[in-house]
Amino acid sequence: MVKAYRQEHVYKHPWERVTSASWRKFADPENKRILSHILDVDTLNHSLDPSTGKLCTTRAITIHCPGPWFVRRIVGQDICHCVESTVVDAQSRSMQLTSRNISLQKFIEVEEKIRYDPHPDNPNGWTVCQQETRIRIKPLSALASMAEKVEQRCAERFLQNSVKGREVMERICKYLEAESSSLAL
Repeated sequence: MVKAYRQEHVYKHPWERVTSASWRKFADPENKRILSHILDVDTLNHSLDPSTGKLCTTRAITIHCPGPWFVRRIVGQDICHCVESTVVDAQSRSMQLTSRNISLQKFIEVEEKIRYDPHPDNPNGWTVCQQETRIRIKPLSALASMAEKVEQRCAERFLQNSVKGREVMERICKYLEAESSSLAL
C-alpha cells in the first residue's frame, strides 16, 4: 500500500527569492525551533554543469523518524537519514528537489519531490511550488494489518511539517525582500 499526496502553494515572491529561501531554510537558526524534526544537514556534493548551466547539489539530511512512537520502538531507531538531490536550472527558472530515505528502507520508503517554477499568471512576481510525497510501509509480519494506519500517520506528519516549511520559506522571503529593499536605497 502506498500513501501519496500532492500539494501546491503559491509564494507571492519572485522565483529568485523563493529559491534563495529554499537554500537558507535549514541554515537559519530561527528555523531550528520550527523545523525541530530536522537534526542535521550536510552538503555532500555540488557541481555546475558548464554546458547546461545547471547547478546540481546533493545533501544528507538527518531527521527524527516521522512515524508513531510504537513503530520507532519496533525498528529500534528514532532517526532517519535521507538524501536530497537538487537541480537548479537558472535559464528555465526551475528548481527541483527530490528527497529519499536511505535508512529504515526495509520498513518504510519515502520519496518527496518539490518543484519551484515561476507562476504562469505572474512569472516575475510569484512562484508556484508543487510538492508530491509518497510513503510506503513495507509489510511487517507483526504489523501487516496496521501498515495503512502507519502510512496515514506518517502522511499526516509530513503534511504538518510541510506547513511549517512553507512558514519558514515565507519568513525568509520577507527577510530577503527587506534586505534587497535596503540595498536599493
